[in-house]
Parts: sequence; C-alpha cells; structure tokens
Amino acid sequence: MKNSTSAKFDLPYAGKVSSHKKILYKNARIIDPKSGFDEVGDLLVIGDKITDFGADFAKTITQNSSINADEIVDCQGLVLAPGLIDIQVHFRDPGQTHKEDLASGSASAVAGGITTVVCQPNTSPTLDSVLTFEYLRLKAQEVAHCNILAYGCISKSMKGEELSDFYALKESGAVGFTDDGLPVMNANLMRRAFEYSKDLNVVIAQHAEDLNLTNKGCINEGKVSLTLGVRGIPNISESVIVERDIAILEATGGRYHLLHCSTRQALDAVKRAKEKGLNVTAEVAPHHFLLTDEQVLKSGTLAKMNPPLRSEADRLALIEGLKTGLIDAIATDHAPHDIASKEKPLEEATFGIVGVETMLALSLSLYHQKVLSLRDLLAKMTCNPAKIINFDGGEIKKGGRADLVLIDLNHEWQIDSQKFFSKSKNSPFDGWKVKGRAILTVVGGKIVYRA
Repeated sequence: MKNSTSAKFDLPYAGKVSSHKKILYKNARIIDPKSGFDEVGDLLVIGDKITDFGADFAKTITQNSSINADEIVDCQGLVLAPGLIDIQVHFRDPGQTHKEDLASGSASAVAGGITTVVCQPNTSPTLDSVLTFEYLRLKAQEVAHCNILAYGCISKSMKGEELSDFYALKESGAVGFTDDGLPVMNANLMRRAFEYSKDLNVVIAQHAEDLNLTNKGCINEGKVSLTLGVRGIPNISESVIVERDIAILEATGGRYHLLHCSTRQALDAVKRAKEKGLNVTAEVAPHHFLLTDEQVLKSGTLAKMNPPLRSEADRLALIEGLKTGLIDAIATDHAPHDIASKEKPLEEATFGIVGVETMLALSLSLYHQKVLSLRDLLAKMTCNPAKIINFDGGEIKKGGRADLVLIDLNHEWQIDSQKFFSKSKNSPFDGWKVKGRAILTVVGGKIVYRA
C-alpha cells in the first residue's frame, strides 16, 4: 500500500467537473454486477456521466477520431467496476474529529475504491436535526473526496425515548434511520419507526443488541472470554433483537436492515423472514467473515468490536450466507479510534476497527478462494447496498453517474496500518498479505485517487 506521499488525491467538488470534459478509459474489463455485463472494451465519461461503453463502443472509438478525449486512461485489461458503496462508516464528524473527519475518512475510502459512504448518526451532536445534516452537507462539499450520505437517528439524541422528525430528516438527505452504536431497545418505539419509514419508503437499520443480555460484556462469550476471565457477549444478545424486530416488521410493514450481522442465529431469523416475503436485508463486515474471537488472543483490543468476533461456526455461517445471497451487502463498520482509546485493559478499551482501505482486498479473498464469483462479490459492494438505501448508483449504465473504480485483482501487497490515510490505525489486519487493490477511483467523473 502506498502512503500519502506517493498516492495522488483530488477533490471531486473542488470546482465543478466541466460538463464537457471527456475521459476515455481504454482496454478495460468492464464489469457491471447489476446487469451482468462483463466485456473488455472502452468507456467514455463526459462531465460526471457515463456516455457509452463496451466492446462495440471500443470499435466505434477506433473508427471515429472526432471523440477527442481530454484524457485517455489505458486500463491495461484491469477491472473497471462501479465505485464501491460502504453503507456503514463512522467518520466521527462532528464531535470526535481527532479520530477521523470527513476529509481523512473520505481520503481513506477512495484509497480503497469506495466512492460513496453512509455515515452513522452517533456523532456529537447526533444526526437528529436538519441543522446537523446541513453541517454535514456543506462540509462534505468543501473537503470530502467521495459522496457522503448519512442515516438519521431513529430517536432524538439516540436516547431511545422519542422519535426524530423522520420527514424533516429525509428532506434534509437522510437515506434511512438507525441509532447505530446503540440498539432501539423500546419495542413500541421500533414499531412507530417502522410505521413512519413505511410511509417514507426508507430503511430502518438496526444495531441488534439486547443490552441486558450483553451485560457489559467486551468480547464474544466462549472459550476465549473464559480464558481471559472477562465478561462475554452471547449470541442471543443479537438474535433476540432480530427476532423481535422481524415480528414487529411483520405486523407493521416497512423495510428492515440488519447492520453488521455476526451470528448464525440472527441469520436464521433473516432467512425465515425472507421466506415469508418480508422486506429484510442484512450486511456483514469483512472482520466477521474472516476472523474469530481467537484473534483477540493475538491482537488484543485491536480485535475488540461490537458486535464482537464470534466462533468459527458463526464465521462459516456468514460465508454460507454470502454464498446463498442471504446476506445482501458487505460493509465495513469503519470505526476509527485514537491510540489512547485502545491502549487500555480489554474491558475498558473502545469497540471498533477501521476498514474502508481494506474492505476490497479482504473481500476479494472470497473471489480468489472461489467462494463467490467476481460479479456476486462486487454486487455486495455496489448495486446491492445502493438498492438498500435507494441510491441512484452502484452500476455502470449509459447516462449513469460516473463513479468508478479500477481494480488490479492480482496485485499482492501487505497491509500496513501506519500507512492508512485514516487518522486512526486500529486494525487487526495489520501485516496481512492480501491480493487485489484499487489503483484508480473516480467520483462524479473526476479522478480523485491514483495509487
């Protein structure tokens, strides 16, 4: 991974992209997971839109010298895909910008091929008002390297007592609602949230955790917690809330999204809900399908997150869920923390790890190990998350937004957390050897990152 002195960044909104600027991407393996398109050819971007693409279009380009592109990028047969969409990040802005902010978080994102993120609302102040959404919008326009979207809070100040103004927040740009960082423990509040969201056709995203069952645990309940002598978080802490939420959803209607699924029991509940035809989706983070709680013995607090790393049986169930399509999306739950927050005893250290720079490479292990096809894997990071949040993106189509990533599937490199563009370096994957990376990221037609 190249560090900040060797990679090149640009801001997509630092002066609007010229509506006439033409960039031609030649000799690319163009993959659109949504349509199944997979051909070697050319792709032309004019301004912030994709004008045309494909093998036939490449022939047209050869025969038509009037194209006169302002810039030609030779993709050398590498994969050109829709820009990745991460629907769960914590960029800590406003309130904890010593850990991350929109500039550093989005720089980290585009270095990982991510062109759109959905910020979680557990900021300080929380994203429960038109004012905080306006702050986010204006700051993103000024400093962000990628598209910044956000969930609004389900409850005011995330206290779980009173609903936020869903209508005003959606008008301000909220793509859904969650109290992520905390669960909605009040069942009646959850019922009302579903009722309002049904009218607005937006998703309710749940951090599924029964706080009573968690009982101040810090890692998964199992052999490792017993070995270390710390309180564990049982699987039912997650699945009990998922079962409850699905029962409420069945009674009210609406859309339900399970954030960072970690247990086989929760997946079983999702499966039953989908078989009933309920509008339920689920996401998983790379750390949950790649690691188990055994990693805590190696990485200490760097492997402490919520939900925690689970057992091997849970990890394998998550992989099976990805294979069968039961799990719809891959998202990072990017949670940056300063060194002081992690250099504490296990029980006292903060939950969370960073992930946007490693999501693509870690997820590509599923492709290289023939667990998922490249199309299916990319769908879980492009068109599928776009559908969950009603976002007009995550696909390559004529006239569509020019958010793209150029991927070298075979580039081998070693993760070095000290070279992350994020302000924080808290990752249990430090030192991992991985295969595949983003070498060029395009947002709104503008090349914002070159490796």
